[in-house]
Amino acid sequence: MFEKILVANRGEIACRVMKTAKRMGIGAVAVYSEADRDALHVAMADEAVAIGPAASAESYLVAGKIVEACKRTGADAVHPGYGFLSENTAFAEALAEAGIAFIGPPPAAIAAMGDKIESKRIAKAAGVNTIPGHVGVIRDEAEALEIADEIGFPVMIKASAGGGGKGMRIARAANEMAEGFRLATNEARSSFADDRVFIEKFIEDPRHIEIQVLADIHGTALYLNERECSIQRRHQKVIEEAPSPFIDEATRRAMGEQAVALANNVDYCSAGTVEFIVDKDRNFYFLEMNTRLQVEHPVTEMITGLDLVEQMIRVAAGEKLSFGQDDVKLTGWAMESRVYAEDPLRGFLPSIGRLVRYIPPEEGDTVRVDTGVGEGSEISMYYDPMIAKLVTYGAIRDEAIAEMRRALDGYYIRGVNHNMQFLSAVMRHPRFIAGNLTTGFIEEEFPDGFQGAAPEAADAGTFAAIAAAIAQIAREQEISIVRENLAGKRESEHWVIQLGSDFVDTCLTGEPGDVRVSVASAPSGDNSDRTVIPVRTDWRPGEPLFRGRVGDTEAIAQIDRTGTGWRIGQGGFAVTARVLRPNVALLAATMPVKEPPDMSKFLLSPMPGLLVSVAVAGGQRVKAGEELAVIEAMKMENVLRADQDGEVKAIHASPGDSLTVDQKIVEFV
Repeated sequence: MFEKILVANRGEIACRVMKTAKRMGIGAVAVYSEADRDALHVAMADEAVAIGPAASAESYLVAGKIVEACKRTGADAVHPGYGFLSENTAFAEALAEAGIAFIGPPPAAIAAMGDKIESKRIAKAAGVNTIPGHVGVIRDEAEALEIADEIGFPVMIKASAGGGGKGMRIARAANEMAEGFRLATNEARSSFADDRVFIEKFIEDPRHIEIQVLADIHGTALYLNERECSIQRRHQKVIEEAPSPFIDEATRRAMGEQAVALANNVDYCSAGTVEFIVDKDRNFYFLEMNTRLQVEHPVTEMITGLDLVEQMIRVAAGEKLSFGQDDVKLTGWAMESRVYAEDPLRGFLPSIGRLVRYIPPEEGDTVRVDTGVGEGSEISMYYDPMIAKLVTYGAIRDEAIAEMRRALDGYYIRGVNHNMQFLSAVMRHPRFIAGNLTTGFIEEEFPDGFQGAAPEAADAGTFAAIAAAIAQIAREQEISIVRENLAGKRESEHWVIQLGSDFVDTCLTGEPGDVRVSVASAPSGDNSDRTVIPVRTDWRPGEPLFRGRVGDTEAIAQIDRTGTGWRIGQGGFAVTARVLRPNVALLAATMPVKEPPDMSKFLLSPMPGLLVSVAVAGGQRVKAGEELAVIEAMKMENVLRADQDGEVKAIHASPGDSLTVDQKIVEFV
């Protein structure tokens, strides 16, 4: 067995690999860029080596620096995680030449399966179901259009060396091919230093379902059941689960056997994932094989009881798998939500900054949090904005969903915007609960983007009860009533919130509109005809999380003080609640609202990022839909377009500028 493993990665996956290595009694070595000097994975490691500037191309993607770090620390093996150099054949070969074990498949398998064009040829030759398409490299836009016409629209333009949704564009008609080809090749070049793309038929209403495979060097190859990965945005997975609510046992076996056949065909060993597109009739087609550990591997671990990182390490050390296909179990259900630093209310644009407060949900048998950050950590513009992977488990799918909703309510992050309100909205969506999923789910169910949510009528009482309870607790503390009890008591206190009385008003401000509910504290045992909601909680002023019972239901809510009220978040809803006496509420309703400045004549940067290009000049007339500028953020190019006809007055930024959110780029007449 290895004595010391260097993890050639950063963030949550570096931390996750180190946890297993330490449990196995193996030393862990971290590498870090200048931007990650104070990162969690560096603190976790037994040793850490600086490898260069913040930009990945000068640090995490430089194979020579990783090999040198191994030599300096005496690491006898490298785990690459996912992304960066995890599927780089030259890196695996360089490690072999240096006598360092690569915890992953052999270079030949990486070369065969890591290249999407070559992998499709191999899959087709091996008898694996494949999608109709052109598996050769496309020379230029003209050839791309010719091939698309032959295959038939819609088509998918994909980077050959791609992954993670980068370098992918759908063209539904001929007039979309030129731009799609250009953007796909540009993203492929910037993300993978390889601008080759190919084209295949786009399957309408598909599911994205993948098979986890595991193989050793002794000829044993197994499949560890499937993962449902259909909830995606811009081809980037957002929510994954295992098993799939759509796949039956016969399809599972057929997909698994094809995945194993493909792995055997390239002498694969280690963990890998064969991805399929599945149509409404359960016909499945090979998409690609990822020759590495997947981001979503925890859901497979939860339902099989296996540690995939441990298995990868043991295989790389030459051990034989200790179990067979019949020993692979499928027990319970697991969900994974990717918690990103992004703003769903602004088109999911990335958010950067420092985590000024960070309180993850408590981990246990049904909740797991894989993260590479802690309170005070920095979310950098240089890397993927994922904060954590939140994983929950239940005996059945409904239980896993319920656990996820509770865990999201109890996950408190401040300092950057995040997507947990959106994740909660998906978890409570009837179509998601029914398991009626396709890769178009988000686009179809949120066609205008995520607009947030106001509390429904049924939720207003819960929010009002929480607001009234915390207001009463705060008031009692402020006037020093029951001071000794407040300071010393830890058990839950009992507050009875009586709806429909005349004593205080709770204004629940959400989108759209306000909900006003009259409430009052009432003594226990009140027998009035008004609606009464008992609240039990040990919440104290200043605590960010409210935990207790509201009525007969366990409740977790996020509490932030905002001026004269509180911002309360629960179940994907976020409202501002003010608890006011009736006469004060009447006066507050008459207060004028300060209007924000008119910025309608400006093109503002919707995200922090690099201004790649400006397509217009002062005095130029533009048409609605015309390209104005391109911004690169988190390795993705984002095209900003005119939303109406107009004339350019001035340009306020230049290509190469680093932009902040809402920075002026173009001014119109």
